Amino acid sequence: MAQDRPIIARLEGVSKRYGAVQALDGLDLDVRRGEVLAVLGPNGAGKTTSIALLLGLLQPDAGKVTLFDMSPMQRAVRERCGVMLQVSRLPEPITVREHIQLFSSYYPKPLPIEETLVLAGLTEVADRRFGKLSGGQQQRLKFALALCGDPELLFLDEPTAALDVEARRQLWDVIRARVARGTTVLLTTHYLEEADALADRIVVVDHGKLVVAGSPAEIKARSAGRRIRCVTRVSAENVARMAGVKDVSRHGAALEILAARAEPVLRELLSQDPDLSDLEVSGAGLEQAFLALTRQPQKEAA
Repeated sequence: MAQDRPIIARLEGVSKRYGAVQALDGLDLDVRRGEVLAVLGPNGAGKTTSIALLLGLLQPDAGKVTLFDMSPMQRAVRERCGVMLQVSRLPEPITVREHIQLFSSYYPKPLPIEETLVLAGLTEVADRRFGKLSGGQQQRLKFALALCGDPELLFLDEPTAALDVEARRQLWDVIRARVARGTTVLLTTHYLEEADALADRIVVVDHGKLVVAGSPAEIKARSAGRRIRCVTRVSAENVARMAGVKDVSRHGAALEILAARAEPVLRELLSQDPDLSDLEVSGAGLEQAFLALTRQPQKEAA
């Protein structure tokens, strides 16, 4: 059970403000040994700020940050971590192999250079300069630099951005293999399919606060309900006011409705529009659950 594993990274009641913007507001977050924890949230939710605090790149305005029960500022702690940040720059004249050799020298027991190249899918471009790499190859090199130290805890901030589908799934396989060997992974991603495929546990953050935490299955079961898709004369505004409806969106001529239960909503829809057509009802997925969770505070505020 994930909750039985020891905590190796933690934010306790952490707040962080940038001027007038409250990035984090009393956030509690823990990372447990051997898990893949996916942190999800809309843009500006506080995901990247959370990672920066755990890495000691920022200091909290309030609350406590610990990594391996120590301050993230200590070198002994940082030597146990690998990091792939969403925004980072590397010198363009240096080759792939030279970059990996340099980063490997920062760690006490790095992986062999050739193994790192294989894991990141960079063997064929090992002697190519960074500035001559494609966007996907540059992204794979950043992944290699996070991996090369054989870290206990791997921070991956949007790791598959700029990767095609095949390269993304190859990276997933590498992550799974590292986790099977005992590596812990903290992942942020905008690809909800990625979180569903990789994560043992998901934390949803919005406006700097924890919205919900649980396994992908738990979050879908607790938050999603049923997905209804149909073509109807009933307006989205009227559907949104129906009992049990969590979210409504329009896709061309069709409405997509997220509801706790399908039957009451369908009865109401058919009573208002007997000519309703193209009806589909299915179990809602992680994407629908995410949208319902992050839009609910906005609906309540309205």
